[in-house]
Amino acid sequence: MAPLTRSASRLAATDSTPLRPLLSLPASLRAATYTSTRRRWKSELSAGHPRTAIFFPGQGVQRVGMITDWLEAFPKTVKPMLEQVDETLQIPLTKIIAEGPNSKLMATENAQPAIMATSIIILRVLEQEFGFKTEERVDVTLGHSLGEFAALVAGGYLREPDALKVCRKRAELMARCSREVDEEVGMVALVCEADHLESMVVSIRDFLGMSSEGSKIDSHFDTDIPPVQQVLIANVNSKNQIVLSGSIRRINELLTHLRQFAGHDPRAVRLKSDSPFHSPLMKPAADLMIKLLSQPSGAAKDEDMVVWPGSMPCISNISARPFQSKQQLKDLLARQCVETVLWHDSIVYLHKEEKVRRWIGIGPGKVGRNLVGKEVGMKGAVKGGGVWAISDPKEVERVMKDLDKTEHAEED
Repeated sequence: MAPLTRSASRLAATDSTPLRPLLSLPASLRAATYTSTRRRWKSELSAGHPRTAIFFPGQGVQRVGMITDWLEAFPKTVKPMLEQVDETLQIPLTKIIAEGPNSKLMATENAQPAIMATSIIILRVLEQEFGFKTEERVDVTLGHSLGEFAALVAGGYLREPDALKVCRKRAELMARCSREVDEEVGMVALVCEADHLESMVVSIRDFLGMSSEGSKIDSHFDTDIPPVQQVLIANVNSKNQIVLSGSIRRINELLTHLRQFAGHDPRAVRLKSDSPFHSPLMKPAADLMIKLLSQPSGAAKDEDMVVWPGSMPCISNISARPFQSKQQLKDLLARQCVETVLWHDSIVYLHKEEKVRRWIGIGPGKVGRNLVGKEVGMKGAVKGGGVWAISDPKEVERVMKDLDKTEHAEED
């Protein structure tokens, strides 16, 4: 596979008022103060930069008010985008994001499009308010689970209105699949020592009756078992963490087996999700995705839903490699509903094979940054690269400065 290659740009700063003091002002004064004193970043073409990835978070990072500071700091940019979100979905989603209640925002049908919309709005603020040229400064994009929608938008493969509608429809069906079962379902993270993960996965597969052939995390096993009783490795998040998805009763049986008979004692953490994402129970959502992605775009007349090629490579959750064709993108994005998210494999591929040295997390929360930073051994700016997260306006200035400092760093 040819290495990822991209042109680059450099951001330069002029005199300004930092955002941290700005956000300490009353909301009514922020817009006027910002307009008169704000930082302007200008792109300047450079000969090259360390390979750079942007990545987006999945479900679980949502919180009430997660877009409020962005709206108050950049009203002219953010307000029209929020209005467009509500108009596209024909529901007051942005009011739920801003005011809650938390129980309503946590609902899958709201949480997923809310996270996706917030992530893209933050990216657009960087582009429109700070002159961040995504296509010039970024070499590859990826997203964790739900975050794959934002990654595909950022990479130019999906138009924002189309992605938002598909995300919402998929989330609605996922929520319905979970509500209609007559058994407790959910997700449980297992954390163990890094050198025990591979053998623990083998034990899990043996217990669940998974095939020993094919990929090391095989999604296919005994389909005679009803979907609601099946368990799948939903995520491989890091070198010492995986997530199980499906029947909680079956997951507890599996944990007992691991501890009593397989010599493993992982720390098990029940996730705040009542839906078993990336499990066979989500097959109706996968089928819906195939149908939706085969339809024409609702945002561009007489155009396909998927744009090909995009503006930069985008890494698939399922293959842990860049999408190779329009049809493969449609297939893998649909399969993501019922198959394992190979997040750790994706990071290792980009870090070791593609030599990505700068990682920019965009969207609510810091979970993605922590997972990436743990694998690549970086946090913040380091010589030749760094790992950052932008989830709050106060973080933009520091990250922009760090990107400037590392723009011309030599690659290993």
